[in-house]
Amino acid sequence: MLNILLQAQGQQSNPWSMVIMLVLLFVVFYFFMIKPQRAKQKEQQTFRESLKEGDKVITAGGLYGKVKKVDSNTVLLEIADNVRVTVDKNCIFASAAEATPTNESK
Repeated sequence: MLNILLQAQGQQSNPWSMVIMLVLLFVVFYFFMIKPQRAKQKEQQTFRESLKEGDKVITAGGLYGKVKKVDSNTVLLEIADNVRVTVDKNCIFASAAEATPTNESK
């Protein structure tokens, strides 16, 4: 009986190995998931703060437009001749100069 108890205690792993594995898992998760996402968000925020009149942009809804006026939280976009819409700055997704529409109408 004592022999069985000694064998069972010998098979137990070190509790610190589990803690080390969890810390390593968090470190890997941080560098591959959290840090790149934060960098992308910071880049988007910098882009939104640098908007100026005349910039061509794409909204999150897929509207292509030209910036006519920039306020603190909103942007006035011209999406067609004399068609202007006010959108939240957080809705501005990318610069249309960098991305071209896949199906341009002529």
